[in-house]
Amino acid sequence: MPASAGFDIAKDFHWLAVLDDRGQPVLDHRVDNAPAAIDAAADELLAAADRYDGITIGLDVMGGIAGLLTAMLVGHGLRCVHVSGLTVNRARHGTRGGENKSDPRDARVIAEQVMFRTNLRPVPLSRESDAEMRLLVSHRAALVKEITAHTNRLHDLLAGIHPGLDRAMDSTNKSGLILLCRYVTPTEIRRSGSTRIAGHLRKHGVRPDRSRLLAEAAVASAQAQHTVIPGEQRAATLARELAADLLADRDRLTALEAEIGQLVDAHPDGALIRSLPGMGATLTAVFLAVVGDIHRFGSDDALAAACGLAPVLAQSGKTRYLRRAKGGDRDLRNVFYQSAFCAIQRDTVSRGFYDRKRAEGKRHQQALIALARRRVNVLYAILRDRQPYRARPQLRLVA
Repeated sequence: MPASAGFDIAKDFHWLAVLDDRGQPVLDHRVDNAPAAIDAAADELLAAADRYDGITIGLDVMGGIAGLLTAMLVGHGLRCVHVSGLTVNRARHGTRGGENKSDPRDARVIAEQVMFRTNLRPVPLSRESDAEMRLLVSHRAALVKEITAHTNRLHDLLAGIHPGLDRAMDSTNKSGLILLCRYVTPTEIRRSGSTRIAGHLRKHGVRPDRSRLLAEAAVASAQAQHTVIPGEQRAATLARELAADLLADRDRLTALEAEIGQLVDAHPDGALIRSLPGMGATLTAVFLAVVGDIHRFGSDDALAAACGLAPVLAQSGKTRYLRRAKGGDRDLRNVFYQSAFCAIQRDTVSRGFYDRKRAEGKRHQQALIALARRRVNVLYAILRDRQPYRARPQLRLVA
């Protein structure tokens, strides 16, 4: 029986625990997150593999701070599998003093999970395109979160000093942001007038009809408010800065999504995934970033379980029923949920499946989740068979 190892991943150093074929500790020490230290640990693991007829290594983190360790271990020909943090946490709590957490203890728990479980997904060495996709998707998510935070802050500032303008302007629209970069307070808007404001908007690329409507709406809101709010000028300055930042963020997001689209087009699986209705470039990129190689999943059911879209059996005594899963990868689940929502608006097969579920008495969200679950099967078959989606009878989303 081969030996089992576990790495508890951290930023500055990792903790390695190795158990022999009887579960007895062989190695238990710190490994610095540096090439020399990881190389020495890999030599120890290779020696253990020779002694115990193989070794499997569990990692509780994929990518990110585990990137160097994963690349070097896989580069040495060592087999690595993923043991999720939730699995480690629950397994540790099942032992004596389970609330006590330490790096050595977690590493041993990971090694024990590797020893007892045979269904852990392998960790392959990422291709360059997959690594780039993962980085860009992560950067896009952070940028979208930043845009959302800035937009909410801008709403708060406008609602405090000029609520009428906040209601009249759409701060998610470029033309509204262009106006807010220059005009915020009621006084300055009344002083400038609709003609000058419309001219400013046209100068910065807003259509003439849109410029006129925005200028008139801004002046109408300013005419309705003649009260000067304490701190109005400072709040207006901050609002103008936020509007300028949002315009810059929008440009960055557009450029980033164009780069992601190019990577998806160049990826060997990109065209196959995008052939499924509802899978745009961004959703395809998120799928590729999270899943990597589809062969990590032994079946479509395994992929659905990883998404949190497979029903979960709850049984206690005579009570037995299926419920929605609470776990799974949130990003992966959102890919199928959002693509299903897009598909029912554009694809007749998906719409037909959705309508049948609604006719069975399911609510909108239930029908959408059912469609998302079926799309997991279809996408898995597309990637397994290397054939694009076709709305043929054998590929139809049937109940």
